[in-house]
Amino acid sequence: MMNMEVNGTTIQVKLYENSSAEAVKELLKKGPFTIEMKDYAHMEKFGSFGMQFPTNDETITTEAGDVILSEGNLLVIYYAPNTWNFTRLGKVQNLSETELKQVLGKGSITAVLTLSDDE
Repeated sequence: MMNMEVNGTTIQVKLYENSSAEAVKELLKKGPFTIEMKDYAHMEKFGSFGMQFPTNDETITTEAGDVILSEGNLLVIYYAPNTWNFTRLGKVQNLSETELKQVLGKGSITAVLTLSDDE
């Protein structure tokens, strides 16, 4: 499980089993990772990892709570649907669509990524 601390709330993300999610886990084993994220098209927050990860792209339609790797270097949290070629990283477990929108808010955010204690 990956935790994302955003605006004082912990967003719990169940990571999928693929090489992309494994690479993100390896990064987070080194310690917390802070990422600046911007709003895009009133459907997502995105920010650059500043490094490339392996991709496992497939054409998917996102749902609120999907956590995606885009272009091999962008972390994206969706709060509305979008269809494109993406790599699935994980899914938000502890917030509803409405709660997720409230936590993410409008405009830019700072997210601190960590692994939960069970990783």
